[in-house]
Amino acid sequence: MGNSKRTRLLIIGSGPAGYTAAVYGSRAMLEPVLIQGIQPGGQLTITTDVENWPGDSMIQGPDLMVRMQEHAASTGAEVVSDHILSIDLSSRPFSARGDSGVEYLAEAVILATGAQAKWLGLPSEDKFKGHGVSACATCDGFFYRSRQVAVVGGGNTAAEEAIFLTKFATKVTLVHRRSELRADKILQSRLFENEKIEPLWDHVVDEIIGSNDPLGVTGVAVKNVASGKRTTLPCEGVFIAIGHSPASELVAGQLETHSGGYVAVEPGSTATSIPGVFAAGDITDHVYRQAVTSAGMGCMAALDAEKFLAENPST
Repeated sequence: MGNSKRTRLLIIGSGPAGYTAAVYGSRAMLEPVLIQGIQPGGQLTITTDVENWPGDSMIQGPDLMVRMQEHAASTGAEVVSDHILSIDLSSRPFSARGDSGVEYLAEAVILATGAQAKWLGLPSEDKFKGHGVSACATCDGFFYRSRQVAVVGGGNTAAEEAIFLTKFATKVTLVHRRSELRADKILQSRLFENEKIEPLWDHVVDEIIGSNDPLGVTGVAVKNVASGKRTTLPCEGVFIAIGHSPASELVAGQLETHSGGYVAVEPGSTATSIPGVFAAGDITDHVYRQAVTSAGMGCMAALDAEKFLAENPST
């Protein structure tokens, strides 16, 4: 049986929302405990150039998250390397069980678990995950030096991945189901100006093709959405960049959600359907999904938690 740890404020997640909540929670003398999760720093740790963080014209995503963690720790927040496996929100103190075996008991909880990559759902995709199929160009792009790769998607994520991969690959084919991108105009401009990137419009991925011994990708079968004609593109890497879904499985069935799993909060607040439980960042934001808006919501969540704890003394 593991140990138990009690805190007034438990923060689950360590992206911009979580770390900002920790800073404000510490300043409010709540002595917060922040659980980093399996990906400390969140999605920004797999992002390269961040050009829209106020005060930094350009900074590497991992560096920004290191700074945030150091800031949170310097204010007095306890940053814990653990992963929450389950949580019971039926009564206070709320109880969360960590992978370490520790049970965390908290008078208030801030959920800042962010989002996770979406996949196509193809059997062949599952087969080659980690063997030519990836959802993180900054993690795996290095392995595709002087090779051809494909990127699937049409939003900011896809554009950023495609541009980044040109540092390594000889050719990047961007497969998109529509005839135009949804990415920001500045990203589109950079993408279209890059001679290594070739867009393939009005196509979807039908199958990932590869070898079994050794396991690896050799191509991708794509299908024209209008004609249904199927063709095969030679490539050794396929990067899925079709967005993210909220990492809300932890509270499924306990909190009210909407739009495919985003945690519902009261308008103008971070309060969820259970008093004392707050949500911030990409787990609740299906509109903006930016680092700066996540940080702002982390601030809101800490202030909301401070007010709640002041009005609802410990049980």
